[in-house]
Amino acid sequence: MKVSIPYGKSSVSCEIPDARVRGVLYSHAHDYKANSRSPNPETDLVREALEAPVDSPPLRELARGKHRVVVITSDHTRPVPSAVTIPVLLKEIRAGNPEVEVTILVATGMHRDMTKEEIAARFGAEVAAGEKIAVHDSHDDANLVSLGTLPSGGELVINRLAVDCDLLVAEGFIEPHFFAGFSGGRKAVLPGIAGYRTVLANHCAEFISHDRARTGILDGNPIHGDMIFAAKAAKLAFILNVVLNADKKIIAAFAGDTDAAHRRGCDFLKELAGVKSVPADIVITGNGGYPLDQNIYQAVKCMTGAEASINPGGVIVVASECSDGHGGAAFYDTFRDTRSPEEVMRAICARGRNETLPDQWQIQIFMRILLKHKVILAASVPPEMIEHLGMIPAPGFPSASSLDAALAAAGRILGKDDASVTVIPDGVAVIVE
Repeated sequence: MKVSIPYGKSSVSCEIPDARVRGVLYSHAHDYKANSRSPNPETDLVREALEAPVDSPPLRELARGKHRVVVITSDHTRPVPSAVTIPVLLKEIRAGNPEVEVTILVATGMHRDMTKEEIAARFGAEVAAGEKIAVHDSHDDANLVSLGTLPSGGELVINRLAVDCDLLVAEGFIEPHFFAGFSGGRKAVLPGIAGYRTVLANHCAEFISHDRARTGILDGNPIHGDMIFAAKAAKLAFILNVVLNADKKIIAAFAGDTDAAHRRGCDFLKELAGVKSVPADIVITGNGGYPLDQNIYQAVKCMTGAEASINPGGVIVVASECSDGHGGAAFYDTFRDTRSPEEVMRAICARGRNETLPDQWQIQIFMRILLKHKVILAASVPPEMIEHLGMIPAPGFPSASSLDAALAAAGRILGKDDASVTVIPDGVAVIVE
């Protein structure tokens, strides 16, 4: 069997003897076809969702009589097709109120600022040049407002623009999320436009270690509970969320009430993305290609899918281009003073909710995996960077285009020439149950 794993804007592959393959787990969202013969099916899906909102009046009605509307959108790290969705959203808002002042607020969470080029690429030249666009800064205290205390115990602080407007709207996309259950919906507020201390409290060690803080789970998930609380406190009135296929094209859209429309979209996606675990000695996976596989930090996400479908002591092989390197100093420097996952995990779990450090959550999940499995990483980064983070560089990378040598290396680690293999081509797109 020849299997292909998305890698940057291309792919890498390997050949596996059929007798060793236990299963290939993939999301049916990738081959789902929307029922449309229109030359603009993505636009039509968005428009139809806005015309039939879930548990909410239409957006144009909500916009009537308002003076300032803020539309929260995602940053460059998420493949939201804003060039398709934002023009339709703006048209709907202005259909109800042509004179309303609209600000597009880019939800960076704790990520870096977006460049002008990234903004133009995301929204299209017309929107980038003609609309008022603000980029959230989680450290800009002068532009943050407190809205009380989260269930986690942390202070809820969000962007002032979202508080001072008359109508708060958000767009986004729904995908499986490795500790929030699903992306989209309420995440536009927390972590999207929250202050950094609010994000840290929500991502505390206690919550990350909770057995409900897993892919595909909302009910009983304490991280989701904080996020819903934040969205309601911010008065997030209306959302537009889309579901994408492997080509990052819209296959479904959901609009309306922040919680109800989001859950409708999550239910739709779970039907397509839910897969049964098929444990094997080796799991080969990837992080969905560009833009989701830009760094090692993000690649931790696909490892959790592999973690859910692997034998005890098995080896995970990850193909992730990581064109931006490791993805963050806090993440990378964790191993500067120690390379023991046990020591790192002990230090994290000893911290209280309000003592959370930046990127601690990603490190905690990464350590959870390294404590149980060897990880071979195929990436376009120096091998010493991979070794510094406690993983094994895939033989031949970054110049190789095949994972055959990585598969052989995994077999040697296990001491088996016939080690069983499960393949999860896009580890961030599936919900392994």
